[in-house]
Amino acid sequence: MTFGAAVATCFGKYASFKGRARRSEFWFFLLFVVLLELAAWVLDQVFGLQRDWGEGAVTFPGVSTDFTAGAGWIGLVVSVLIFLPAISVSVRRLHDTDHSGWWWWLNLLNVFCALGAIILILAFYIRPGSAGQNRFGPPPN
Repeated sequence: MTFGAAVATCFGKYASFKGRARRSEFWFFLLFVVLLELAAWVLDQVFGLQRDWGEGAVTFPGVSTDFTAGAGWIGLVVSVLIFLPAISVSVRRLHDTDHSGWWWWLNLLNVFCALGAIILILAFYIRPGSAGQNRFGPPPN
C-alpha cells in the first residue's frame, strides 16, 4: 500500500473499527499524522496562534518567549480531526494480528510511562498480520 492510499483508506474508514489494516496502512498513516502535526505546529508558530499555557509553559532556551513548544489552535483542530481515524487504524492493525482492539487501551499507560506504547509496538504493530482469514475477517487487500 502506498502512502497516499494508506491515508485515503484511513480517512475513508474514519471511525470504522471492523476489519483489518496491514502494516503499511498503519505506519504510513502514523507518518502522515506526525508530518501533519509538525506542519500544524509550524503554522501555529508562524501565525502566533499558540494557546496560552499560563505560567510554567515550556519554552526553548535562547528563543523569544513567544515561541513555545506547546501546540496552538491549528494543532488542536488537526488533533481533533485525526483522533478517530488514528484510533480506528490502530484497532484494525490489532485485528490484523488476531488480537482484540481492546488492547489499544494500553496506550493509557503512557500517562505514567511509555510502557503501553512499547508493548503495543513490539508485540502487535510491527508483527506481520495473520495469514488468511482470522476472527476479524479476511486479510486486507
